[in-house]
Amino acid sequence: MMDRLDTIPPEQLLARGFAHMDRRAFLRLAAMAAAGAIASARGFAADPPASVAPGAPELARFPEKTDLILLTDRPPQLEMPLRYFRQELTPNEAFFVRWHLSGIPTSIDVGTFRLAVGGHVENPLTLTLDQLRKDFEQVSVVAVNQCSGNSRSFFEPRVPGGQWANGAMGNAKWTGVRLRDLLEKAKMKSGAVDVTFQGLDRAPLPATPAFIKSLPADRAGELDAIVAYEMNGAPLPMLNGFPLRLIVPGWFATYWVKALNEINVTSEKFPGFWMAKAYRVPANPEMAESPKELAKDTVPISTMPIRSLFARPEPGEQVPAGKAYDIEGLAFDSGKGIQKIEVSTDGGKTWADATLGKDLGKYSWRLWKFTWTPGAKGPTTLMARATNAAGETQPATPRWNRSGYARNVIERLEVTVG
Repeated sequence: MMDRLDTIPPEQLLARGFAHMDRRAFLRLAAMAAAGAIASARGFAADPPASVAPGAPELARFPEKTDLILLTDRPPQLEMPLRYFRQELTPNEAFFVRWHLSGIPTSIDVGTFRLAVGGHVENPLTLTLDQLRKDFEQVSVVAVNQCSGNSRSFFEPRVPGGQWANGAMGNAKWTGVRLRDLLEKAKMKSGAVDVTFQGLDRAPLPATPAFIKSLPADRAGELDAIVAYEMNGAPLPMLNGFPLRLIVPGWFATYWVKALNEINVTSEKFPGFWMAKAYRVPANPEMAESPKELAKDTVPISTMPIRSLFARPEPGEQVPAGKAYDIEGLAFDSGKGIQKIEVSTDGGKTWADATLGKDLGKYSWRLWKFTWTPGAKGPTTLMARATNAAGETQPATPRWNRSGYARNVIERLEVTVG
């Protein structure tokens, strides 16, 4: 049973991973979530959000978070502002938030918490957080966590779902134990088909499918997946999955199950809603659907395609004429490795190589910079495209799909030189 937070001394809250959290704000969150009475993000606010100009995105501040762009408050969907794309690692307090079910965990006793690994195995496990840290080798990986629907708001025609701009993503150093080591300890039986993952979030109604994701059993041990208990050297924020989160580097965030507490091996194909019905894309990755022609053959979305984005200038920013200006951005893929970034400052007529930043690993995003001295005043179009070690690059035209997933068209940014 979860402890009442109002009976826990502040120093114990900090020890449980609630560092930098405003206690009063978190109590308010816990009480409202338990009562099913969350109606406004303002109810979560530890501090008033920053004021915004008319027409600018609405900001909200949740526990352990700075001001983030508010999409929805129940369940929380919070987008990272563009300025954080200029950093190699995304600060925990600025990392985007995406939950599917409104019954999110708001109080977890690390003393009684257990991770269960069971199902079609010879040696079922029930592990404490201390056992995970002491009995298994600690590993770390820097990896991009990107929502499948990142940039959905740019799809034309528009599609339903959270209307993210480009900030439904972040880059962090994740630390924990290998999924492979857990499965080897549990000893999967012959005939294992899938491995499923479920967290502590719960649906508000019995008819709502539980959020459970799966990986093929023959691949779960091959992927560089880890069960993480730290993010950038600190305990995971509650809204990013405290105390444990599945990390599947190179794959979209739908597989990165938060508040993970159950891993099950199955002897049959997992038929759950979030695999069989949701998060599916055309089986032919080159196919562009249209509202009048939808793919009949679909598969679960998995790895992220190559992509580059602008971090500077920001939309609406005026670039001074005749002065050197550093265009900045980032690029990433599923783990093949970014090799080249090309930038155009004339709408694609000519291209030149940008300077790549530090390589933090094949699953990390890589910052890039291009120095530009604008000439004539007026509007111009900046473009950026990435190429990886496998020779893959971004398409010149967007591939529309019914769910607004996996956008990776060559990036364009309209700016004014003044």
